[in-house]
Amino acid sequence: MNATPATTKTETETEPRTDGETETAATAEAASTPGGAPAETAPGAAPETPDATDTEDRLEPEDEVDAEAAPARAGFGAGAAAVVAGALGAVSLSGTWMGKTLSERATLIGQIKTSQSGTAAQQIQEIYGNSWHTTALVNGVFALLALIVGAVVLARPAFGTPGRAEQPVWVKAVALAGVVLGVVGLLISAGMYLDLFAALPSTKG
Repeated sequence: MNATPATTKTETETEPRTDGETETAATAEAASTPGGAPAETAPGAAPETPDATDTEDRLEPEDEVDAEAAPARAGFGAGAAAVVAGALGAVSLSGTWMGKTLSERATLIGQIKTSQSGTAAQQIQEIYGNSWHTTALVNGVFALLALIVGAVVLARPAFGTPGRAEQPVWVKAVALAGVVLGVVGLLISAGMYLDLFAALPSTKG
């Protein structure tokens, strides 16, 4: 009997692929091939979203600018207020145009009241005393404003945002000078108004 020769398979039998597997394999081959076109996104795959850290990195320069500008604005306002306090304190000691005008008005009113009939004591009080007291009152108001503004500037950092940069030294110095001048001006104005430094002239011999 003749033996039937066995047949050998020279080619590997492959199973048929589905459409999804075919597209996936093609994408992988294109990505692995040097110089190949960029791989396309597979159907149904979620699009890539920018990383949160990248967004924060892009926003960081603007945030830094705002953080640097806020202390500058606060320091500018505090410096201006300190200068105002110092100026008010100095004016309360030297006198103001407003105080002079009101003093002259009080003198004129006193002359009108005592022009027809009035004793010497009434004329002194109406003409000179009221004018003196008006000047002292106006100077006292300016001294009080200097004291309030300077105290607010010095106390502002205690009620501000924690961690904020401290006020410049010159701002504290000018504000403190305004407070001191305000206190001195208040004392002088009170002494003038109460006739502690110089009493009104007397008609008695």
